[in-house]
Amino acid sequence: MTGRFLATIAGAGGHPGPYELALDPERSTLDTARLVAARAEAARIDALFVPDLLEFGAQGTIGAQEPLVFVAALSQVTTHAGLIATVSTTFHHPFNLARMFGTLDHVSNGRAAWNLVTSSIGERNFGAGDLPSPEQRYARAAETLDVVNALWGSWRPGALRPGPDGRAVLDPALIRPIDHTGDHFTIEGPLNIPPLPQGRPVLIQSGQSAAGIALGARYAEIVFTALPSLADAHRFTGAIRSQAAAHGRTGLPLIFSSFHATYGATEAEAQRLVRDRLAAIDYDAGRALVADMLGGGVDLSEAKLDDPLPSSLLPDLASLNRRRGRAEIFSRLIRDGRTLRELVQAAQDTGHWSVAGTPEQLADAVEERFRAGVLDVLSLNGLADDREHDFVVNGLLPELRRRGIVKPDYRGTLRENLGLPALQPAAVSISQSATISTSKPAASSR
Repeated sequence: MTGRFLATIAGAGGHPGPYELALDPERSTLDTARLVAARAEAARIDALFVPDLLEFGAQGTIGAQEPLVFVAALSQVTTHAGLIATVSTTFHHPFNLARMFGTLDHVSNGRAAWNLVTSSIGERNFGAGDLPSPEQRYARAAETLDVVNALWGSWRPGALRPGPDGRAVLDPALIRPIDHTGDHFTIEGPLNIPPLPQGRPVLIQSGQSAAGIALGARYAEIVFTALPSLADAHRFTGAIRSQAAAHGRTGLPLIFSSFHATYGATEAEAQRLVRDRLAAIDYDAGRALVADMLGGGVDLSEAKLDDPLPSSLLPDLASLNRRRGRAEIFSRLIRDGRTLRELVQAAQDTGHWSVAGTPEQLADAVEERFRAGVLDVLSLNGLADDREHDFVVNGLLPELRRRGIVKPDYRGTLRENLGLPALQPAAVSISQSATISTSKPAASSR
């Protein structure tokens, strides 16, 4: 089994931070991202992954720039790596989403991917009042996916093809409105850009609550989720794959996990770096972070750091309006008897998989999950840092290649590189469609 590997570009380019870059007259915020992209392509890493949050001051990608614009810029300085933009269905319209990601697929020659989120923050910036419930957000997301898939498919095979004189020939009879009327949207269609190089962008979905699992099982080709332990990975993978099978989907979705790695030339060095990181924790701020992981509304100011938290502080997951999956992870840690200090330490990685050791030991951890069938796609951090880059490209990846877990080279489109099912390709590229001959008047499905 061959794994798929992504490089994460956090914020507006990663390290150094986006605010420092914004003040540097010698560089743009794109420069560090270009460095990461070049290093990723040299290492034959499959894609560049740009996360996002929609609120100032929220934990995570503070200072992030808009992901679609950012990866569109990266498409012009890369050749092979896929381009994954995180965009919310709660605050975007599906017709615009279909056009934006379709255009990205064209300008990148078939390297676009959409990491779909339903958002747990940001409603105050969109005039939406209170954040809709998870059930409402996921219902909107499902309808959005129905719409964008219909729009991407509104140009049938053969609608646009090369003519004998080299010009593009358009057959309007093969381009049909979608005539969608649903609970959230009324959209006529069809999409007004040519068919996409990949057929459609790769669909990635983030979310591990019950509603998130249901959405991912039905639509996603890849699911991105926080799986801090092997037991968590088995539990999640079993749940989503069984639901996907009920939809007639076999082998999908692929399981995508972030890998928060601490590298050392020796195990002792790696453990020292972990201790140094833990010693630098602000535990007062950490209490607020744990409360956020539990869904907010939990007062931990008087809790003792070295005592387990009482079960009375466990949230009612069904009543939470935000991040139910993350609250479930931290609720399990509380039930397992973790102290507040241990919870604060776990919250530094926001519930993601964290491993420390030599490249060989990290390869052992990665291989265990790949062989267990609970990991298909792994996101690597730190390529902008010279030390971490060296450990990744000269340590971890060569070791995984030696074990047969990393493929040797790129194959083509992002869909091909990830080993996903092929879809109907575009007959001609967007540049060829500038000169079009129509063979007959436009037909209507009405």
